[in-house]
Amino acid sequence: MKRIAVINGPNLNLLGSREPDKYGAETLEEINGRISAEASSLGAACEFFQSNSEGELVTAIQRAADSDGIILNAAAYSHTSIAIRDAITAVRAPVVEVHISNVHAREEFRRVSMIAPACVGVIAGFGAGSYIMALRALAETR
Repeated sequence: MKRIAVINGPNLNLLGSREPDKYGAETLEEINGRISAEASSLGAACEFFQSNSEGELVTAIQRAADSDGIILNAAAYSHTSIAIRDAITAVRAPVVEVHISNVHAREEFRRVSMIAPACVGVIAGFGAGSYIMALRALAETR
């Protein structure tokens, strides 16, 4: 059974109430439920983590080093964090960067990701479905 870590960054604990026009009406708990159901159908299991703290996200990535994959929505840290990028390159697990909104259609500063070059792929703009796409991609690899 594949083990996938799902790591979410700052403000994603506010999903459902935070800018629903950009991020949808589903809560993070509801999204995690969808991911878990899909993982079961794929013969995988997911562990979930969310933090607003950059250091805690780095530690979560390090703890997931031996998983079969990491789905990472580093949120705003995607555009600023060398520490998160370094954590990604330090682990053996493949990492897929995920965004709910299409960051390339938003503000200029969101169009550059510090972490994308360290990831095996990036999925953005498909709402909560971005996580499901990342899960399927990781479940089909190796």
